Amino acid sequence: MTTRRIYLETFGCQMNELDSELVAGQLSRLGYELTPRAEDAHVVLYNTCSVREQAEQKVWSRLGELAARKRRQPSLVVGVLGCMAERDGEDLIRRMPVVDVLCGPGELDKLPALLDNALRTRESLSGGASARQIALQGNTSRRSATLSAASDDLELLDLSRSISATPPGAGAYVRITRGCNKFCTYCVVPFTRGAEVHRPPGHIIDECRRLVDAGVREITLLGQTVNHYRFEHDAEQIVNGIVQPQKGRTYKGSHNRDAFAGERVTTFADLLYQIHEQVPDLPRLRFVTSYPRDFGDDVLQVIRDCPRICRYLHVPAQSGSDRVLRRMNRGYTCAEYLEFLDRARGFLDQPEVGRPLMLSGDIIVGFPGETDEDFEQTIDLVRRARYKNCFIFKYSPRPGTVAYDRIPDDVPDEVKRRRNNDLLAIQEEISDAISREQIGRTFDVLVEGLSKRSLKHAGLTKGEIRRKNAVALTISARTRETTVASAHRPQLSGRTDGDLIVFFDTPEGQNPDDLIGQIVSVRISHADRLSLFGEAL
Repeated sequence: MTTRRIYLETFGCQMNELDSELVAGQLSRLGYELTPRAEDAHVVLYNTCSVREQAEQKVWSRLGELAARKRRQPSLVVGVLGCMAERDGEDLIRRMPVVDVLCGPGELDKLPALLDNALRTRESLSGGASARQIALQGNTSRRSATLSAASDDLELLDLSRSISATPPGAGAYVRITRGCNKFCTYCVVPFTRGAEVHRPPGHIIDECRRLVDAGVREITLLGQTVNHYRFEHDAEQIVNGIVQPQKGRTYKGSHNRDAFAGERVTTFADLLYQIHEQVPDLPRLRFVTSYPRDFGDDVLQVIRDCPRICRYLHVPAQSGSDRVLRRMNRGYTCAEYLEFLDRARGFLDQPEVGRPLMLSGDIIVGFPGETDEDFEQTIDLVRRARYKNCFIFKYSPRPGTVAYDRIPDDVPDEVKRRRNNDLLAIQEEISDAISREQIGRTFDVLVEGLSKRSLKHAGLTKGEIRRKNAVALTISARTRETTVASAHRPQLSGRTDGDLIVFFDTPEGQNPDDLIGQIVSVRISHADRLSLFGEAL
């Protein structure tokens, strides 16, 4: 049987990156060969995001390009995975008949069977008829609703993770929750990924151990609202010998402790502590994304007391206007958000010992009804928050969200564009100031690899540099040898535990490969916006 080559491209967030890694490992075990070039593949898969319009437009463009190729190569199988598939359903195929396979994020465990059926159909029909295979959970049958009574096969995708498929480098993602219960009016995630579900802590800790045994140096715990993690052991269900994930429930904790915590409950603070203590060979543990409400002091205390948990919080605010936050259904006020940042800094900000707390956030400008006064309040929040970086986006109506159907998009595009540019300029000033504050300090830097400058010097193309950490693409030994043997001292790139990007030249007489994945002390000599530059000590 001919080996089938698969090209898998990922759009969007870290959750999608992890989904792609899990899918890649699953398909590799079944004999598929992953290729970094779409033109060499028998199967082309796009793992999609519907949160941002730009990512979605890229997918439509890629699918349009494949239409001409498929006329020349009828046996080609094209699949759309993830949130776009779940949200648009069969309408996506009607718009783009080139698509054979649709698989939502809650059905990725079914992907191998879908691909096998599509490939067999394509071969037998020589492309003359539809090979369509569809697996979607649907908004009215959110998978997690029956977890207490039936096996969750999607959990098996995480449990069977192929550690060897983890992309080369220092870090890896581990999912602790799936889905979301918040229903922010601009967001489609609760509809495409389903209800909030929490994985058993034993599964998470075991996955972390296996990753560390395989050489991973930093683990990032993932969840849409990661600090809402809680697992009730008295309510756990075991099906076929496997502890099942639990459906989450909306709650409001206190500053001191999760309101539902007890001896038989593992909270997010408990989980962080258990990973830190039970996986002692893991140098760094971090997490994203945090929801600003319900973030208890117990979590901050664990981060403070456990030295290998990173001093970095990604906490989206989305707006600095209480009026806009209510329209977004965010569930907190601007004052409550800033109070949390003050509490976090009180527990964790220790610049005097090289461990400043670093914050990042998300802001949406031009949300329906946003006035000039609302925008000025957002500027005030950004200045007070002092994010090291902030992801700032113009609002765009996303099909399937509450805002798309019920809140008219009444802010002109030119106003959105101006506000976006103004806020980006303000954040750039803040980021630059924070970077310059680090000059003269010494940081422990986890080395992730060669910098883009060195990769370019080694002869990689822009596309190869962009995909250097993608599934199934590694830098060849020849390229590395070219870099090391040249007169150019290879520049390495890494991050502090506060997620600051640091560049430094490989010390004299050392091979850069030997430093990748290691923690190196670097003294910062100068800074440029979001980048720090220094010398290894």
